Formats: sequence, structure tokens, C-alpha cells
Amino acid sequence: MKDKKESRREREKFRQRQEMLAAALELFSEKGYHNVSMHEIAEKAEFAIGTLYKFFKNKEDLYKSLITEQADRFHQALTKAIEEPDDEIEKLRNYVKTKREVFAANISVIRLYFAETRGASFNIKAGLDKEIRKRYDQFMHTLAAVFERGIKRKRFQKIADPYHLAVALDSLSNAFLLLWLDSPEDHPFPENPDVILNILFKGLVYT
Repeated sequence: MKDKKESRREREKFRQRQEMLAAALELFSEKGYHNVSMHEIAEKAEFAIGTLYKFFKNKEDLYKSLITEQADRFHQALTKAIEEPDDEIEKLRNYVKTKREVFAANISVIRLYFAETRGASFNIKAGLDKEIRKRYDQFMHTLAAVFERGIKRKRFQKIADPYHLAVALDSLSNAFLLLWLDSPEDHPFPENPDVILNILFKGLVYT
């Protein structure tokens, strides 16, 4: 009985925390990080300010939690995308498609990250950059392993270090995503992942 009560309590705490983060995201997206107070977030989430401070030390802590938890979800989704198919080319296609889906489903937090990490205080930026870089590097090594395996199985030519190939593909997909973010009508993200992959696979030079 005690375990059930504790479980209910934990579920309730999780629900409250998610409501606070959702309220913060809405306010940050609307007004910008620096123009939102903890009191506004508490009011938006319909909690007492003291309750908000039980979950987050301050606004920096709340913002970091919002971004890093989202980064964890991105990391998990993209890692799963390249683990499921066996064929290396299908893994890369799955990666590009999943990145598009994750980006589209979380456009508010992505806009917030790009807008605010450049303008936030040094401490926030430094802390976030360290956490985001750690997740990025972990995933790049996972993606590099796909290229490495493809080279060993003669699916790919060894034209560069597998890690550099992973960074190149990630940078290409990010470039398309940022164009889409800036001007979705003029630069829609390709539904066919081969539009992006063929830049790597086929290149520009006639042979």
C-alpha cells in the first residue's frame, strides 16, 4: 500500500513538473527568456511560487531542465532510428526522416534554443553548451559507427574518416532544417531523405 501511495505521489510530482515546463516554454517562446519571471511561470502553470521553487532553484535551472530534457528525447529518438534497420543506407534514411519528424514536433523548443542561447547570460550558455555538446558527441560516434560498418561491408567507399562523414551528414540535415525553420514555404524540408543523402552519396563532380 505504501509503494502505491509513493508511486501516485511520484506520478503527481512528474505531472506538476511537466506542467511547469510547458508553461515556461509557452512564455519563453512568446516573450523571450529575459522577459519572463518565475512568478509569471507559476501563475501560468497555476501553482504557488513556492511550489515552483521546490522543483527548480531559479529560472536558469528551469531553462536548463527544459532544454536538456528535450535534448535527451532527441538523442533517444535519433539513436533508435539508426539502430532498427540492418542495412546502413536504410539506417541513414531513417536518421534523416526521424530528424525531420522530431524537429517538426518540437518546433517551439528548437526556436527557443536558437533564439536564447545566443542572448542568454554566460552562465546559462556555458552550462547548456557543455550538456548539449556531450549529447552531440555521443550521437556523432553512434552515427559514425554506421559509416564505419558500411565501409567494412563495402556499402560505402572510404572517402573520409567515418566520424567526419557523420558530422557532414548531420551538418547537411541541419542546414536543410534551418532553411525550413526560417522559410517553410520557400524551403520545405524534403520528404524523400535521398534528396539530402545524395549530396553525400553522389556529389557534384562527373566521373
